[in-house]
Amino acid sequence: MQLDGGQDYYLKPMNCPMHNLIFDARGRSYRELPLRMFEFGTVYRYEKSGVVHGLTRARGFTQDDAHIYCTREQMADELDSLLTFVLELLRDYGLEDFYLELSTKDPEKYVGDDASWEEATDTLRQAAEKQGLELVLDPGGAAFYGPKISVQARDAIGRTWQMSTIQLDFNLPERFDLEYTAADGSRQRPVMIHRALFGSIERFFAVLLEHYAGAFPAWLAPVQAVGIPIADEHVPYLQEVAAKLRAEGIRVEVDASDDRMQKKIRNAQKQKVPFMLLAGDEDISKEAVSFRYRDGSQNNGVPVDEAVAEIVAAVRERRP
Repeated sequence: MQLDGGQDYYLKPMNCPMHNLIFDARGRSYRELPLRMFEFGTVYRYEKSGVVHGLTRARGFTQDDAHIYCTREQMADELDSLLTFVLELLRDYGLEDFYLELSTKDPEKYVGDDASWEEATDTLRQAAEKQGLELVLDPGGAAFYGPKISVQARDAIGRTWQMSTIQLDFNLPERFDLEYTAADGSRQRPVMIHRALFGSIERFFAVLLEHYAGAFPAWLAPVQAVGIPIADEHVPYLQEVAAKLRAEGIRVEVDASDDRMQKKIRNAQKQKVPFMLLAGDEDISKEAVSFRYRDGSQNNGVPVDEAVAEIVAAVRERRP
């Protein structure tokens, strides 16, 4: 693609080369390693299958991409800590049912020598086995530069999704001529670890939507509470309640539309908002709100401070 002025622009398929250029921008010492680089990088790909599928497989997407440069001696510990961190992160989002997949060399599409591939694959296998999860082989499924561990997660209805990936790479540092100065003054090649926690941000969001069927737990819901007035004159009161919730970091809205109260409730239920706070004359006289929950149950006449405390506790304790 060429813009005015004759400058050529190209769609970026991966973030790895740019991080390699940053590493190579100046001399590096062993004291800097492991050196970890991260970015939310947008990439564009036309997969050979040509298949696109909503948010789960797009032509353009953003990756939470990181590259770790380390010594041969550091790589096992780095892989252990990375894989543990990845699994804990996914569990934080409510995904619990995992297995690991080890993708090995494609004999028709790879760079480097067999010995390096065998070392990298065995190192990844050992890191995966320490997690105590089922390990499944994916023969020939690796990228051209190194083997990969991917976390495969099953959602609430049993579908399997590829989530986080960790790749061990001896070859790109060689091809980019990356070096660091070792403790003995010699020049050495770093090992490169490619790591994506969520992978594609769009795809991860789609998986969460499927897993929760849109009914996110309160801590994760885009709107955590909505105020629903019985009549227009009750809107200012609910705005005051909303201000108290916002002061506690809660994402809250007040429905001040012209819709009738019952429609506002239906709208909030369709949007699967965890908490609805209703208020009318009686609630205002008691400095209270009526709680309505996502399952349709209701608790009337709850003092405002108690209502705020309940919502804040549900969010901060990450209740299901």
